[in-house]
Amino acid sequence: MFNAISSLYMPSYPSVLVYMLQNTEYQVWPYLKWYWRTQNFHKVIVRRKLEKTKAARLLDLSIRLIIVVEILAGGFFIYLNQWHHTPGSLAFGLALIIGYPVVSAHLVALVIWLGRVVWIMPRDERQIEQSKQDFKNFKKPKIAVAGSYGKTSMKEMLLTVLSEGKKVAATPANKNVAVSHARFISSIKGDEDILIIEYGEDRPGDIEKFVRVTRPTHGIITGVAPAHLNHYKTLSAAGQDIFTLAKYLGGKHVYVNAESEAAREFIEGDYGLYDAGGALGWVVGDVKISLKGTSFTLKKGKKLLKLHSQLLGRHQLGPLSLAVALGEEFGLSDEQVEAGVGKTKPFEHRMNPYELNDAWIIDDTYNGNIEGIKAGTQLLKELKATRKWYVTPGLVDQGVETETVHREMGELIAGAGPDIAVLMQNSVTKFIKEGLEKAGFKGDLRIETDPLKFYTNLGDYLAADDLVLMQNDWPDNYA
Repeated sequence: MFNAISSLYMPSYPSVLVYMLQNTEYQVWPYLKWYWRTQNFHKVIVRRKLEKTKAARLLDLSIRLIIVVEILAGGFFIYLNQWHHTPGSLAFGLALIIGYPVVSAHLVALVIWLGRVVWIMPRDERQIEQSKQDFKNFKKPKIAVAGSYGKTSMKEMLLTVLSEGKKVAATPANKNVAVSHARFISSIKGDEDILIIEYGEDRPGDIEKFVRVTRPTHGIITGVAPAHLNHYKTLSAAGQDIFTLAKYLGGKHVYVNAESEAAREFIEGDYGLYDAGGALGWVVGDVKISLKGTSFTLKKGKKLLKLHSQLLGRHQLGPLSLAVALGEEFGLSDEQVEAGVGKTKPFEHRMNPYELNDAWIIDDTYNGNIEGIKAGTQLLKELKATRKWYVTPGLVDQGVETETVHREMGELIAGAGPDIAVLMQNSVTKFIKEGLEKAGFKGDLRIETDPLKFYTNLGDYLAADDLVLMQNDWPDNYA
């Protein structure tokens, strides 16, 4: 109890508040929900560290100034009581001094909310409105990429392959909301042959807003899986929103990942499909997968392409096949397509392999969904190693599907047959354990209560020729 109370007055308390704001992307309501369920602020910064950006430093300074002002104001009211006997001034002054941690936490939230309403939102809306005309004026192909998962990877594949023969621009990193689209279109030169725009759905109506602004000519739907279900409520509702892209295009130039079970109910006859078997008439063959990448062939009629990508896993075959097929349709030569595929490589924290103390780590910690778990566990099962590890905290934003998804996850992990499974202790751990037990997991199950310590010292636990797959991350604002 003493530690919990003292944590409100520790010197680093303002930095903790900034960390909480940073990890909730400066959204006031999620920040306040996290604040009020926190019992000990010593234990807030666990999995990550505060990124000391310019905004973070400014906020930290602002909170400290607020605290100083509160304490001085409290002292002033105590002074009024002492020398002028002003009624209520002593109680109010003491309340300001004792309660400054809570008051400052809420004052900074109010400042951020006012800044968003008064300045940021109007500015963003102006940029978005201007971008409508900019997108309309771009008359060449605009490829939109939407889905619950795999969007950034699909976008990067297309960008890499198509750039071998065309001038291509794509939205950067995971900047995939309306204002990011607006900034992107304002940054291009205008002589590009193709634009690629990633759509990051979060709430119902997002995709409809995106298509009306960006006016895509082609659409790729990478799949539907439980994600952001706190806003969508049901998986079907998320699917309907994502497939707004297909409806906008009238079914023309629409390409859908046929391996996504939840997407199948929305697929119509004129959509182009892609999966591990190929895409748009191109057939995959002679697949070889290792930690160095994925080799395969693609055949269509008399054409045979021999391809190698630095990407890992059979789940990459469908997207790569679609990138090849679209490259051919946009007029790239066979040599350009082969060269482009050869340059594709893992995006940061997405099936990204690296060596550590003579062991191999596959970092797949960005975002998380059950489809990604399926792909990862299949890859772990297929690769060879002296000892295999599987490490995860579970998945976030699964809504009403939380228990079902995590029990399925446990079964998938067991099916991959790792020697050691490491779970980070949190609210979903018990459901993963139930899935592991149901599937008869025979390996060593470890529950870690200090994730940061585990990840920081990972190399100390490994032996030569070990293989570790790490899937998903669990931000500190989730219990």
